[in-house]
Amino acid sequence: MKRLLIVCADDFGLDTAVNEAVETAHRDGILTCASLMVGAPAADDAVARARRLPGLRVGLHLVLIEGRPTASAAALTALVDRDGAFDSRMVRAGIRFFFLPQARRQLAIEIRAQFEAFRATGLELDHVNAHKHMHLHPTVAGLIVAIGRDFGLSAMRVPAEPEAPLRHAGAVRSFPQRIAATLLGLWVELLRWRLRRAGVVVNDHLFGIAWSGAMTEARVLDLLPHMPDGVSEIYFHPASTPSVALARTMPDYRHAEELAALVSPAVRRRIVETGIDLISYRDLLAAGPSRAGSTTSVQNST
Repeated sequence: MKRLLIVCADDFGLDTAVNEAVETAHRDGILTCASLMVGAPAADDAVARARRLPGLRVGLHLVLIEGRPTASAAALTALVDRDGAFDSRMVRAGIRFFFLPQARRQLAIEIRAQFEAFRATGLELDHVNAHKHMHLHPTVAGLIVAIGRDFGLSAMRVPAEPEAPLRHAGAVRSFPQRIAATLLGLWVELLRWRLRRAGVVVNDHLFGIAWSGAMTEARVLDLLPHMPDGVSEIYFHPASTPSVALARTMPDYRHAEELAALVSPAVRRRIVETGIDLISYRDLLAAGPSRAGSTTSVQNST
């Protein structure tokens, strides 16, 4: 079985420094796709850059926590605070999503508004995922699938990070972290099952959770030889400069080092040496919406 790799940048549109890095990483590096925050401050700049890069596949990065809504805040009173911002506490937000009918109705309004905003860009929808992997929440996942059908939803990220490749690449997780990953795995497989059942294309594996914000060149080089068979995705958070906004919201993220990994000649050589093909989610559609491990019909897109 072939090893296929999607290389994605999240938070496209968050900041012009992020957008610059996405453009550079695609033009000069290995980046195959990016996930767009349609309501973020630099979204218009991101869309303009994407239009100049026809080979860059762009998906929707739904923001339902730690951000501001696309729909009117006045219509989302169960989701936003007095300043019109989403909750920054994932657990509290998740409980509200699950138990409050008003919150669920307003979630549907906001999710539809973000899909509509993406459609208005004129870009082809490559995939969908959510900020902080909130699409793992069963209420959120159900709404994305139901609403996404109206907007051409065909592929979605499953945050399934296998332990063995990380261990071989030098990642060390504490016992509580391993227990948490095991429990999270139950939600991951539920999401995979729901998406397959809905005919949505999914990846087999995802890397970037354990090293979120710190996917350095050394780590990518160590990880690539141990990539499992099937379709893997590595997601990054690159930026060209440490802007004030990024330093405030993600002070520990190594944005510039992640960009360096994406444009590294050594990383590109290692991909070639290990026989890995770079693809986007759109390339998986040729294999059929039910594929999850059957990758022989997918061709290298680069």
